[in-house]
Parts: sequence; C-alpha cells; structure tokens
Amino acid sequence: MRKRQAKKRPLLPDPRFNDQLVTRFVNMMMWDGKKSVAFKVFYDAIDIVEQKKTDEEKTSLEIWKDALSNVMPHVEVRSRRVGGATFQIPMQIRPDRKVSTAMKWLISYSRKRNEKSMALRLASEILAAAKEEGAAVKKRVDTHKMAEANKAFSHFRF
Repeated sequence: MRKRQAKKRPLLPDPRFNDQLVTRFVNMMMWDGKKSVAFKVFYDAIDIVEQKKTDEEKTSLEIWKDALSNVMPHVEVRSRRVGGATFQIPMQIRPDRKVSTAMKWLISYSRKRNEKSMALRLASEILAAAKEEGAAVKKRVDTHKMAEANKAFSHFRF
C-alpha cells in the first residue's frame, strides 16, 4: 500500500462460545456475505463433533482448537530470485499468518471431502485433524518437508 498499513479491525466474539477465533473461522468460511449460513454450518459441525468424539474430557470447541493447532504450519517456503535463479527459501511464519493458513487449509480440505453436507465434511475434517491425520495435516507435513529440503538456501533470507 502507498500510504500506511491498514488498521486491524476488532472482531466481535461469536454468540455461542464468545470466542473471537470462531468468528474469524466463520468469516473465512463464509460465501457471498452469508454469515448466518456460515455460523449455522460451523455450529452444526461442532454439534456433530460433540456426538462423534471419543475423548470425553474435552469439549468439542477444544477438539476444534486442537485440530487447528495440528494443522498450523511453523515454516513455509518463499520464492526469491538470486542471480537469475529462483530459490525456495524456508522462513518462519508470523503467528497471525499461522492461524489464518491453518483455517484456510482446514476449510478448503473439508470442502473437497465427499460427505453429504458441509457441516458433516467440516466435522470429519476437524476430527481427523485432531487425531493428526487427514488432508489438512498432510498439507502441513508436506510444507515442513519442503522447508526441510530447502534448508540449504536459508542463508538467502531477506
């Protein structure tokens, strides 16, 4: 941007759990500005997780947060041109970018599943990610492997 960095707008916590992270997730999941539909999908998914969970001492929201932290990447590779060649350079990720990347992966891979409704897809992806399996966790592992493989170029950091 030309002038200055945009101000971070404060997010309102969601009505059921009173949590800003849930609102952020729902905002990312929302299509065509239909926030009420996105909230319904999320709450239905959380209810399905509540029914299907095996761990009795954790709430479904804690399982969702565990799934999110299991999907969160710690390093990523960024392209950098050095003398005509493009290198993939591993870099640490900012904390807010970690969270949004994890949310993006969780949502996109649950959309690609083939259950009946979006709530079912999201619930099964959350349960899989909480057990450290599923497509979103695989994406994190692949990202970490890519960063490990390109560790030799880390001295090109900018």
